[in-house]
Amino acid sequence: MRAWPALCLALALAPAHAAPLPAPARAEVAALLDRLQASGCQFNRNGTWHSGAEAKAHLQRKLEHLEKKDLVHNAEQFIELGAAASSTSGKPYLVRCGAAAALESKAWLGAELKAIRAR
Repeated sequence: MRAWPALCLALALAPAHAAPLPAPARAEVAALLDRLQASGCQFNRNGTWHSGAEAKAHLQRKLEHLEKKDLVHNAEQFIELGAAASSTSGKPYLVRCGAAAALESKAWLGAELKAIRAR
């Protein structure tokens, strides 16, 4: 019986097997990131504005990190866990298109996801 706590601890600390996004979710996330890159909009991360291409590259790295930890299984989870806010500062990401007021990226990406699904 003494081995039981050690076994439970070992299982809790064992690394999870990384699972990539299912193909339909991967296609939606790829379409979201492509739209962001092609939009001409700017992406604010921790107070600094970046191009759509820079935003896409950053969010792609965050997606890969989430997949390694098996934390994301659909586009909504990616938006919530990877594309809504900085994991360092907790500040929300923003998207600014032209002269329009900046929106939180969660809202912008959510609207784009609805548009993708409506096609």
